[in-house]
Amino acid sequence: MVTIQLSQKQWLKRVEMAVSEGQTLMIEAIGQEIDAILDPLLSKQFVKKGRGFSVRLGSEDVDIASSFKLYLQTKLINPHYKPETAAQCTIINFIVTEAGLEDQLLAMVVKVEKPDLEQTKEDLVSR
Repeated sequence: MVTIQLSQKQWLKRVEMAVSEGQTLMIEAIGQEIDAILDPLLSKQFVKKGRGFSVRLGSEDVDIASSFKLYLQTKLINPHYKPETAAQCTIINFIVTEAGLEDQLLAMVVKVEKPDLEQTKEDLVSR
């Protein structure tokens, strides 16, 4: 796995190398805005080239190895990305704790089994 940050020198060369060699690439500490150079990768703007595919990153056409994988990681607590970006990616929030998940599941069960009780809880919380 290749791990980079967009603040590093030569980050684009490392992205190109990971794409062409079929490595797993993790870009850490992504902010609210994702660099536009990565848009062709995120939107899978691949061009058929011989037996494989290529993608334009910056001014370079890079052949894509079939085993290439891209992961983006952010330290933002509640990131809000453009709708296109959110549609192109699977967003996983690892902040949820086991207790928080239990509370959410319990609320869902109560909402189905005893909707009047759930409504009373929502009224009390909103006050």
